[in-house]
Amino acid sequence: MRHRLLQVTGNVALALTLLLGSALSSAQSGHPATPPATPPTHWGPVSISLENVPYPYPVQFLGRNIMGQDVRIAYMDAAPTGRANGRSVVLLHGSSYYGWYWEDTIAALTAEGYRVITVDRLGWGRSSKPVLPYSHELHSANTRAILEHLGIDEAAVVGHSLGGRMASYFAFTYPEVTTQLVMVNPIALGIRDQARRYADPSGEDVNPDLVELYRANLAQEQRRVVDWKPEFLEHVRIRYSYALSGEYPRLELVRALNRGLTSESISGFWPQIETPTLLIGGAEDGPDYPDVSRAAVDLLANGELLMIPNVGHNPHLESPELFNDELIRFLSRGT
Repeated sequence: MRHRLLQVTGNVALALTLLLGSALSSAQSGHPATPPATPPTHWGPVSISLENVPYPYPVQFLGRNIMGQDVRIAYMDAAPTGRANGRSVVLLHGSSYYGWYWEDTIAALTAEGYRVITVDRLGWGRSSKPVLPYSHELHSANTRAILEHLGIDEAAVVGHSLGGRMASYFAFTYPEVTTQLVMVNPIALGIRDQARRYADPSGEDVNPDLVELYRANLAQEQRRVVDWKPEFLEHVRIRYSYALSGEYPRLELVRALNRGLTSESISGFWPQIETPTLLIGGAEDGPDYPDVSRAAVDLLANGELLMIPNVGHNPHLESPELFNDELIRFLSRGT
């Protein structure tokens, strides 16, 4: 297996570019440089389907009937802006997020000639929030259905956090479709020895203390990064403001129904994945994340590990230029 620590020191031009980009993004985000101690009073409700949150590309929907329920799965289909290379990439988001946070990566990939399909998983983002049993198999089948609908026979699949775990399951289930697999700080890489105990999903707290909810979400977002940027507060605003919506109880139930997605040990199916795979991660995603990642990659038949120093759980947001360069470098090997 190939293990590599990305060397980023000494590149003054890149450092200046990153600094300038951070300053511009701070000015454009509308959020203060230092997060407030309590939720801003002007924050209003956010729809659990994010209708009042802008997306960087037009959102389309695939209608499906699942277990007798009519649902719609949201996705963005971004065409190449550079010379088309005839290849497609699917982007899958993390558990706390949504497709729009891939904006910088979509722009970088389309500039290189890729067609990019960014999926809002069923139960997340602008997709429907049905109450039904969720599973790896269901989410993978929905992604496959979108590709079939668009006439895409094969694609590279890239997933972040929970989306990374989901991407690996897609590659395991549909190897004939998956040209390359990229996992970005995938979660739950350890081997579970204890069975997951049942918890009734209807027992969720749908009337949380709003100040405590804000502080918990802010602390979570701060733990995920090494260097805080003002635009990261937007993720806190969205998660906090869900609770101001009348549909918040439904969202909490749907989230609870998805909690079993990380209970299966990767040792059961990763050794059977033969697709060329890159696990790319921020090295500061917990004290032992690099070591856990190395052990996980060694399970893969054709895996490669790349750790980015001084970056945490969200490298595509913390260091988008470096991340996108490495992602494109890996994907270009498949040409």
